[in-house]
Amino acid sequence: MEQKNGWKAWIYLAPALIILAVFTFYPLVNTIYISFLNGYKQSLAASGVSFKFGINNYVQVFKNDYLIEGLVNTCIIAFVTVPLSTIIALLIAVGLNSIKPLRSFLQTIYFLPYVTNGIAIGMVFSMIFSVYQTGSVVNNIGLFNHLLQLFGVDVTDLTWVSTNAPKFNKMFVLCTYIIWNALPFKIMILLGALQSVNKQYYDAARVDGTSRFRVFTKITVPLISPMLLYVVVTGFIGAFKEYTSAVGIFGENLKDYGMTTMVGFIYDSLSQVWTGRAAAGALFLFVIILFITLIQFLVSKKKVHY
Repeated sequence: MEQKNGWKAWIYLAPALIILAVFTFYPLVNTIYISFLNGYKQSLAASGVSFKFGINNYVQVFKNDYLIEGLVNTCIIAFVTVPLSTIIALLIAVGLNSIKPLRSFLQTIYFLPYVTNGIAIGMVFSMIFSVYQTGSVVNNIGLFNHLLQLFGVDVTDLTWVSTNAPKFNKMFVLCTYIIWNALPFKIMILLGALQSVNKQYYDAARVDGTSRFRVFTKITVPLISPMLLYVVVTGFIGAFKEYTSAVGIFGENLKDYGMTTMVGFIYDSLSQVWTGRAAAGALFLFVIILFITLIQFLVSKKKVHY
């Protein structure tokens, strides 16, 4: 009987396993294989040219100056946006969980960025922070600079998304957009976790006269820690794969702005038909993400309560 049910289980799993094999496992194995073919180009491979097996693609990737720029930018994005967006999302979720009037309406408002096109939102952010100049004369001040001007800030030379803008300003705009765009998903996950917490813990804490801060740190956070881990892990994975946000704000030529990301570096290699180098770069990014994820799981063994 158990053997019969086992075959049924495999039949039910077969469609999902086939899709995973075709669209996940095969591309991964093929990428690893291509990354070790020296000088591999898709156009040459189609014409029947054979390539030697070696590590030249990796050598060329690590020699490329834009790899360091992309890696540094990506690390800044990941280690700034993930903690901040998680903390903000947790505070908003706690606030939404504590109110009843307009909760559904506010949940809808907070969720809107998640269903909006990322490139379109990036273009809006670009317009908000844009400053149009002719020489040293400001012709049109963006919305953000206009707000600063109302508080008496001199915005004559204050630029945010132009090629000559300070790196800090450009990274500030990008990180602000990524945090704002990441909030809806995290709020939804954490709000669901908060609503599943047994209310008896809060009732007992109220009887003991426990402060709200202590309730938050000793009851709320430990009880939803599995969902917090999920949000942080997926947040870091998404942050290391950031590309569309930067393109939406700065356009396709990220190199001109000094805002290349790791995924942008990989796409640039593909656009130059260096498929082997792109595969090597993709595998390098995969190893980084895997390493960061494993560290998070190791740290979480003592911090996460199931």
